[in-house]
Amino acid sequence: MQQVLLMLLGAHLAYAGTHSLRYFYTGVSGDIDFPEFTVVSLVDGEQFVYFDSNTMKTVPKTEWMRQNVGEDYWERETQIFTGAHPVFKNNIQVIKERFNQTQGVHTFQQMYGCEWDDQTEAKNGFDQIGYDGEDFLSLDLKEIRWISPVQQGLITTQNWNNNRGFLQSYGGYYSTVCIEWLQKYIQYGKSSLKKTVSPQVSLLQKSSSSPVVCHATGFNPSGIKISWQKNGQDHDEDVELGELLPNADGTFQKTSTLNVKPEEWKNNKFRCVVEHQGETRAVDDPILTNEDSLPIGLIVGVVAALVLLVVIAVAGYMVYQKKKGFKPVSGSDDGSNSSAHAVPQA
Repeated sequence: MQQVLLMLLGAHLAYAGTHSLRYFYTGVSGDIDFPEFTVVSLVDGEQFVYFDSNTMKTVPKTEWMRQNVGEDYWERETQIFTGAHPVFKNNIQVIKERFNQTQGVHTFQQMYGCEWDDQTEAKNGFDQIGYDGEDFLSLDLKEIRWISPVQQGLITTQNWNNNRGFLQSYGGYYSTVCIEWLQKYIQYGKSSLKKTVSPQVSLLQKSSSSPVVCHATGFNPSGIKISWQKNGQDHDEDVELGELLPNADGTFQKTSTLNVKPEEWKNNKFRCVVEHQGETRAVDDPILTNEDSLPIGLIVGVVAALVLLVVIAVAGYMVYQKKKGFKPVSGSDDGSNSSAHAVPQA
């Protein structure tokens, strides 16, 4: 019988602390049944804006965005994303040539945004470029320069680092513009973004000789810590931590896999410990299962992770429950662009 230990370490009902605004731009080439270019925007892990090159239109994915911004916002965002489309298309072709590739499905992705702590006022920005799921470029905001871990990216870093006007735009965007928009979005969606849902935690094992998977799902906000204990002591050997994945209802899931031999599991007391919003759950009795009986949330999450490596646009199909009671504000704003920071040609 599965045992679940619940310890309340303090009430933490309000979603305070670090907030994030992230934009995912994805260009795709090759024979694939997805749009050639997509943009997915998330605040505190919740998708709120979507664009793709098939519709050529930016659309809200939450009711709080629909209620709080006017048509001029959507027109500006559409112009920005439409302009980024040919740049990403060109960049894929350029990088394919550098890797001597002529066929197959290839992706060029940018993830950028900012974080803000509403308690300490600390700010942070980030900008990362990936090609075919691997790191290609990243922006060092302290030095305000681009760096690359691969030889094929050095030409691009030289070109971009020599463009002083391009580099100077980063300081103001990440320290001011991005933070201001993040704060706006938090205010717009405060009722939805502040909801706290505790995780459901299970230990899953296909057979007595298989690795043990600690699966936490259905939680919000996305911040969570999964760790293991062996005989009451912290244990971090032979542990593989999975990626944070979205669920269709706006909550999240995450896994941690423990690879130990059957005799080691039998002769010792292992426990998975999950910490979320001041609440800790510990599970120590695995559920024997198989591929056909895995929880649907885990199956969906694994599929989502695989597709995410191909194209982040899958997130655009997530369905969120509509929220009511938001007071609309003026449809116009200060005219600044919340997302105007796509990369130039490689």
